[in-house]
Amino acid sequence: MDRLLDVLLTIVHCLIIGFNLFGWVWKPLRRAHLICIGITAACWFILGIWYGIGYCPVTDWQWHIKEQLGEHHLPASFITYYADKISGRQIDETLISNITAASFFLVAAVSVYLNFIKKKATSSTH
Repeated sequence: MDRLLDVLLTIVHCLIIGFNLFGWVWKPLRRAHLICIGITAACWFILGIWYGIGYCPVTDWQWHIKEQLGEHHLPASFITYYADKISGRQIDETLISNITAASFFLVAAVSVYLNFIKKKATSSTH
């Protein structure tokens, strides 16, 4: 059962990351994307006050499962974990964190622009 939960949480992680990165592309999903970005920011920065900046409850749950499966010394980040796993090397965690943060802030800015600024400009011209 733990193995299945680990796979399901990996799928959930990948879906969240993919949606956070690209959910703004399709116009009907832009509001949902903004909400998802907001939830991610709340986890990272509000829950992060107590658990550490960048906190992700999905990672926390998955790391508990991985520990039950015998994996230990897990990095703080799901993205670091899979970057290491896919590359076969240990990639600098700070580099991964910086790329993750920069990507997040970029797509957050795009989402805010598309949901508020562009939407307002488009509606005022009609």
